[in-house]
Amino acid sequence: MTKKVRKIPMRTCVVSKEVLPKKELIRIAATKEGVVSVDTTGKAHGRGAYLKLSKAVIEKARQTKALDKKLAVNVPDEIYEELLKLAND
Repeated sequence: MTKKVRKIPMRTCVVSKEVLPKKELIRIAATKEGVVSVDTTGKAHGRGAYLKLSKAVIEKARQTKALDKKLAVNVPDEIYEELLKLAND
């Protein structure tokens, strides 16, 4: 029997528009109440937007307000600070 090949879930970064494996991106979730959080599990409730874990991409998201537009809420600065701490470059 052949081993089943698992499909890798792909997601698009809201800033760079790159389609990357979900594991390489971080999800930011916003609930209907407007609560924004960094979703490290990828399973939090609410509307989600994916960002590449790169300082340049996170800074560009802050400047262009890409997350605010995508999630239809005001993303607080603390979220960007948390993302920058998680960034791996």
